[in-house]
Amino acid sequence: MIRLVCLVCLLVLTLASPAAAHDVKAGADLRIAQTIAGAELTLVVKATTRVPGPLRVEVIGFPSAPALDLRLRSVSDGRVVNGTVAQGRPAQLRVEETGPHELTVSAGGESAVIPFRVLVDRGSGWEFLIYGGLFVAGLLLVGGLLTGAFNRRGRSAFVVTAVAAAGVAVAALIVILDPWLPAGSPDGAEPRPTGSALGRPYVQRVVTTVPAGPLAGEEFVARVDLFDGSTGRPVDDLTIHHEAMAHLVVTSEDGRYFRHVHPLRTAPGRLEVRLRADRPGRYLTYVELERTDSGGQLLTGAFTVTGSASADPAQSTTSAKSVAPADPAKSVAPADPAESTAPADPAVPDGAAGAVTVTPAVPQAGRAATVEVATSGGTPRPWLGMAGHLIVRGADGQFLGHVHEMGTPGNRLRFTFSFPAPGRYFAWAQYATDRGITTVPFTVEVPR
Repeated sequence: MIRLVCLVCLLVLTLASPAAAHDVKAGADLRIAQTIAGAELTLVVKATTRVPGPLRVEVIGFPSAPALDLRLRSVSDGRVVNGTVAQGRPAQLRVEETGPHELTVSAGGESAVIPFRVLVDRGSGWEFLIYGGLFVAGLLLVGGLLTGAFNRRGRSAFVVTAVAAAGVAVAALIVILDPWLPAGSPDGAEPRPTGSALGRPYVQRVVTTVPAGPLAGEEFVARVDLFDGSTGRPVDDLTIHHEAMAHLVVTSEDGRYFRHVHPLRTAPGRLEVRLRADRPGRYLTYVELERTDSGGQLLTGAFTVTGSASADPAQSTTSAKSVAPADPAKSVAPADPAESTAPADPAVPDGAAGAVTVTPAVPQAGRAATVEVATSGGTPRPWLGMAGHLIVRGADGQFLGHVHEMGTPGNRLRFTFSFPAPGRYFAWAQYATDRGITTVPFTVEVPR
């Protein structure tokens, strides 16, 4: 019996594979953040348990979302289903098969094509051992009792009963270890490459704008083209990374302008988002993404805005200006609304945000510091899978860090961050409430 249990444990350790943190599993909802038609929203494709069957699609706005036209296409046979989804009014689309699909989302003259897979869990292969072991054990127990009743020596009954007990033990052990056992691939899953364990090459990028020379105060498109450096082909195998295909952070060199958006996939290997900048100058871009089987990446780029500074007061908000604290030993205050010159962002409500406190008051390079942000506007809602986000950029633009708040009780957010080197850092804390997404800008001085 001991040898049998040890053998089962050895098989579990040998066959178990590490979980992929960002892969969407069968039975789990697919959540994808999008910045479309001037709104920040999350599209939710609900898990489906049977195919053919219904596929439910919902949209969550921060604070609201426009009505979206949907077009679901099966990549395998080209079958198309259309629908409309709005906040509080989910769409019900019918799928006929598992496997690769494309969901086209349209609103305000913009469209995104989201590739995903319809997955249906077909059960674990370990269930056969569980139920098979219990069934065999039941038969052998009955056989053991009958053998014992007609055999005085009882040796045969003992053997049969021992084997039955072993079957029960194996079944019970598998039930206990089920969370750590390797699961079978669901129906519709992408075949995994078996020839190499090195993963896929890192993504190369080209960052451009349309038009090529955007003017201050006018809308333009920021475009990121992704390609494989070894083949030159477009990279179209991004995996969902913190509820988005890609996160795009755009800042001005002086830190007065800040955007954290989620560009639309408009073609294979192409991401686009509409922006507006009120001031001329050089703008830095940072793209966070993850290629399937290759881990996360941070891609950088830049573009230049020309023209004169916009004087339109409608393009001002309190959400994107950074100011240095007068005394690093005190709480860091948010920007003064009267001095703000950043362009409007419909995802960020007006109103002063809470105070920021950094502990220790004078942070040391390479040592963990705690950043606390007092929230306002209600209880923070999950956004991108987290209660809050802290984005930190070096004043020279050479460094960008992004960490998450993991759920501090009350009306405060708490982040842990290690500033890598002495210098000045621009920082933005973000959280979502029923009023929308609030961005709290501040700066931190790390002494030498």
